[in-house]
Amino acid sequence: MGEKVVAGSFDLSDRQRYRGKLRECLAGLARLLEEKRFDRPKNLMGLEIELNLAGPDGMPRMMNAQVLERIASHDFQTELAMFNLEVNIAPHRLVGRVFDQLAEELGTSLAYAHRKAAEVDAGIVMIGILPTIDRDDLVSSNLSDGDRYTLLNDQIVAARGEDFALDIEGVEHLVCTSKSIAPEAACTSVQLHLQVTPARFADVWNAAQAVAAAQVVVGANSPFLFGRELWRESRPPLFQQSTDTRPPELQAQGVRPRTWFGERWVSSAYDLFEENLRFFPPLLPICDDEDPLEVLDAGGVPKLAELVLHNGTVYRWNRPVYGIADGVPHLRVENRVLPAGPSVTDVVANAAFYYGLVRALAEEARPVWTRLPFASAAANFDAACRHGIDARLEWPRRGRYGGVAEVDAVSLVRDELLPLAAVGLDAWGVEPVDRDFYLGVIEDRCRLRVNGATWQAATFHQALETGLSRDAALAATTRRYGELMHLGEPVHTWPVGLPEPVPLG
Repeated sequence: MGEKVVAGSFDLSDRQRYRGKLRECLAGLARLLEEKRFDRPKNLMGLEIELNLAGPDGMPRMMNAQVLERIASHDFQTELAMFNLEVNIAPHRLVGRVFDQLAEELGTSLAYAHRKAAEVDAGIVMIGILPTIDRDDLVSSNLSDGDRYTLLNDQIVAARGEDFALDIEGVEHLVCTSKSIAPEAACTSVQLHLQVTPARFADVWNAAQAVAAAQVVVGANSPFLFGRELWRESRPPLFQQSTDTRPPELQAQGVRPRTWFGERWVSSAYDLFEENLRFFPPLLPICDDEDPLEVLDAGGVPKLAELVLHNGTVYRWNRPVYGIADGVPHLRVENRVLPAGPSVTDVVANAAFYYGLVRALAEEARPVWTRLPFASAAANFDAACRHGIDARLEWPRRGRYGGVAEVDAVSLVRDELLPLAAVGLDAWGVEPVDRDFYLGVIEDRCRLRVNGATWQAATFHQALETGLSRDAALAATTRRYGELMHLGEPVHTWPVGLPEPVPLG
């Protein structure tokens, strides 16, 4: 949820000064790009996962401070609400047995955190939206301790000027309001980072946008919110609506939402940072003492602190990131499309699919974004979120006649995208045993038409058929999900439904 900030009040001059500093930062970024000051390619990827805390009853636990105190590791941090944590896995080079290494590190970290959470009667649940979360859990008093969360909430609420309206119609229809951004905390995601050179940035970002829908098709894991069954991946509409600074009148005028897919293919990382300044008013006008242009004139590397902070308050599903490591600036594409979970194996399989596919598409002679209208990519993302593994997507036709056709998403993934992902993983230098195992998980999901969302929905409905109430069925589904998640097997192998009760005596 952005950089560490100190809470305070802002006046008109703060915003004017901040806007000026943003322009200076953008000019500094342009100079860095022009002078080719960025790091050379290192094939580095990174992984962050947002997590939920739930008790043995399946209900959320508002105790991330107590759990973090016991975990005592810098790899784990707070997130927006008290039932959230985030785990960060150190950057890895995309080569060799990298995915098995990721699986081992992530599994070890989550098992340790789960043991520590159990000391306070809680546990780790890696899922897109916790099925048992309720409106009463998502209120401002349950935001995590910390100035950045309070300040961000206050600024978004002030910009909106009225309650946030949630209106999501899927299998069922949810309509409610919130006085804070707390409902956004229900969305827990996987963030995949890829360091790229400026010359390759646009191709990688465009490829990531083109495949966002396919990622959701195979990875959807958020079918429930506030006791209602909604979209197969309900995070995107919830995230957009719970952080929407636009009252209805501005929405009607076409003002862009801060949670945004975008509206065009790009030719440079500069395009995205410039759009962020042009379209989105600052939420956190906190100025750094650095003069970025003076730093550049002196031969140094500017932090571009205002640009970085502002960029963190525009929630693109594929976000540009500027950073500095060992005194050298670099650019990353941050992919924020995927929900957390279900299992460690599933998370790593989703990552392998993404990194392989993006590499292959970014290097195609006729890139997909030259053949697919951006509006189709945006419509695909919406369709995938609504329908998950049963979605139909628009995709360029093969052959010399070209054009775009509507296709079954699973067929597209199995017949075209998985082979491309394999080619991309080979280009990274990933070992065939890792490539075949983790892409095989995606292929098996497609063959069985099973992902986290379908498993949750099927188990919930079977629980209802046993006579449980809706709330009890959601709690039972969550408990069963947690049990299977910690066993580590991929979701397409999970038995649907609740285990049979053990007879007494």
